[in-house]
Amino acid sequence: MSSRGYPPVRPAPRSAFAGCRFPPEVITLAVRWYLRFGLFYRDVEELLAERGIEVDHVTIYRWVQRFAPEFAEAARARQHLVGDRWHADETYLKVNGTWRYPFRAMDQFGQVIDVFLSPRRDAKAARSLFKRAIGRTRISPAEVTTDRYRVYPRVLDELFPAAFHDTKGQREQRAGDRPRTSEGSPSTDAWAEARPYRQGDRHRPCLRSEPPPGLLRSRDRCPSGSPCRRRIAELTLVI
Repeated sequence: MSSRGYPPVRPAPRSAFAGCRFPPEVITLAVRWYLRFGLFYRDVEELLAERGIEVDHVTIYRWVQRFAPEFAEAARARQHLVGDRWHADETYLKVNGTWRYPFRAMDQFGQVIDVFLSPRRDAKAARSLFKRAIGRTRISPAEVTTDRYRVYPRVLDELFPAAFHDTKGQREQRAGDRPRTSEGSPSTDAWAEARPYRQGDRHRPCLRSEPPPGLLRSRDRCPSGSPCRRRIAELTLVI
């Protein structure tokens, strides 16, 4: 007997936790601990054991690999609305022994809009980053802050002709807001630390064991390996 007046009955959606021996609350808690606090798998195993739950660290690893993308997708809908002021930069990372170039775009709230890993540092990679960001957010930024890499002006004029391009704000913000170390010197950023010095860098640090020869007069110079005790004694008496 067919029921024409009623819609067909659809099966209930399959749960993401179907087939798991542990309840969803335990799996969610373990994955959240690992992602939120940066713990090791054995640390999460120990925390669960203190609460009477015996789970092997390999099982926790499989939970993270399986459910972390789904948790990230569910949390993306609750993020702050993407702002109209973007910051873009790039750095160097070694992946499997090969240098790669990750390009990153963020908004004024600190939310990562998109990250694009490229084998080359060129205009094509920068253009791919902004196209992916536009496809994800469906908005066009009013202001884009970048470093002084020469390909950004051409790419931004092509994709965002009405956006204001700033190349100073990000550099001044890094220099002013960078936390200080115990010695008083500004601490380096982890994103900037990954960039190695390349051949041809203008600002490559150079440490000298002695002043350049041009800064010393001929009578102040000493042969290599012999101390200038006489000259130091004369300067001490004068002072």
